[in-house]
Amino acid sequence: MPMTSEVLAALLRSNLVLALAIVAVLALRIPVRRLFGPEIAYGLWAIPPVAALASVLPARVDDGAPQVHALAAAVADISAPALLGWAAGAALVVAGLARAQALFMRSAAKGGAGPAVVGVITPRVLMPADDGTYSADERALIRAHEREHVARCDPRAGALAAALQALCWFNPLVHLGAHLMRLDQELACDAAVLRRRPRDRALYARTLLKTQLAAQPLPFGCYWPSRGQHPLEVRIGALRAAPRLDGLVGSSLVGTALVGAAVAAWNLQPPAPRPGPLVELWERQQRQPVTSVMLVSLPSRTPPQAPKP
Repeated sequence: MPMTSEVLAALLRSNLVLALAIVAVLALRIPVRRLFGPEIAYGLWAIPPVAALASVLPARVDDGAPQVHALAAAVADISAPALLGWAAGAALVVAGLARAQALFMRSAAKGGAGPAVVGVITPRVLMPADDGTYSADERALIRAHEREHVARCDPRAGALAAALQALCWFNPLVHLGAHLMRLDQELACDAAVLRRRPRDRALYARTLLKTQLAAQPLPFGCYWPSRGQHPLEVRIGALRAAPRLDGLVGSSLVGTALVGAAVAAWNLQPPAPRPGPLVELWERQQRQPVTSVMLVSLPSRTPPQAPKP
């Protein structure tokens, strides 16, 4: 089977698994948030990428498996053009993300952006200009919020979501999932800050109000949608709500769901056929230890000749 067919079949299979996992998270995120809190609900977003990765791991071997699976056979005739189209779409998405990042950094250089965390490998906190909008206590809360993002590796999670948007650009559920994941990320960060500063709940809400009503949208509430329920209402409501059940129980349930989704996604793969005898012979030879042999050339011995008279 051509390599392009294998790549395209794996891409389609992982997209299907990713979409199913996102649908499951969409159905669970709000009930889990109400029962266990925003931090546990945010952990649900680990399920889609893990399930997608499990769907492309080496499949189990079955003697009766066909040499060419139905999905790979279906894309065999269109693999090269489809793979080229997918690469072009991914390149366009990457270009759009790079442009958005450049525009934000340009605005930040002029003092028109912040608070935010910029960078993935070495993230740094970008604070708004000290123009009197925020008090010292409010700036301390903003700094605590952004540092919580860094401590939780949220920039790397956002980078993973952006990478999935580029790789799965044709899947609308991936874009919706990335959008809502960033919303739940902010809610989880709010909850983590207030868990350490429970007395600052009212001050934190006032800080959110100032940030939300700023002249220019700030990354402190970035990726919050303009459609549907107002984001500030959701965020303030999450500050008031208290989890009904123990977070340890919720973490255990999310961990169990994560493992179950990974195993289910791996089992959805069609079994791989057992290698033929020539392949098995080649693999057996590759596993055998190699013995080094050194050939030494010795001079030949000739009998001494009698002296001539």
